Amino acid sequence: MLRAGCLLVANPLLPDPNFDRTVVLLLAHGEEGALGLVLNRPSQMEVGEPLPQWEHLAAEPAVLFLGGPVQHQAVICLARSDPGAGRDPGAGRNSDPTPAAGIEAATSPGEWKEVAPGIGTVDLDQDPSRVGDSVGEVRMFAGYAGWSAGQLEGEIEAGAWWVVDTETSDAFTLDPAELWKQVLRRQPYPLAFVSWYPADPTNQ
Repeated sequence: MLRAGCLLVANPLLPDPNFDRTVVLLLAHGEEGALGLVLNRPSQMEVGEPLPQWEHLAAEPAVLFLGGPVQHQAVICLARSDPGAGRDPGAGRNSDPTPAAGIEAATSPGEWKEVAPGIGTVDLDQDPSRVGDSVGEVRMFAGYAGWSAGQLEGEIEAGAWWVVDTETSDAFTLDPAELWKQVLRRQPYPLAFVSWYPADPTNQ
């Protein structure tokens, strides 16, 4: 079921190089379309270059990730709440029970918008010290993946994506290069076997 917080795992036969073996966290899905972040495309740019004030909260690897082919100049901050802080980063803020139900909710300003349990987007215009006590770490994404109304559903029906549940660690993986395989391998048969699909089947 498509919903904010689920993962889209690319079929290795997907011809679009923008999404080759990608894992996308869906931030929003509604009648107007869908929006997500590619979780496994790190860049070479360190977070401290464009956003030095957030560097101390950046998860390893502390680099800017390429969130998708749309609007690379826009940076989206994904944060993981710190359960040991004793304070919910969303407490008293954005209390809409479905804050990421649509595109507008995922992209409009706000201190904290929950996407999945313990994971949310954070407004980069605020002072990092305001969230530092309740957020354990953040990850920055330049650009995002976007679909118009009905487009993502059509791609899924055509077999381009598999929709699976997310785990909190997926968005903050220490090994982005292995995330596609890791997510597939924890799925039931036959999807788990897709993780062994060769990068270049013509050489097999």
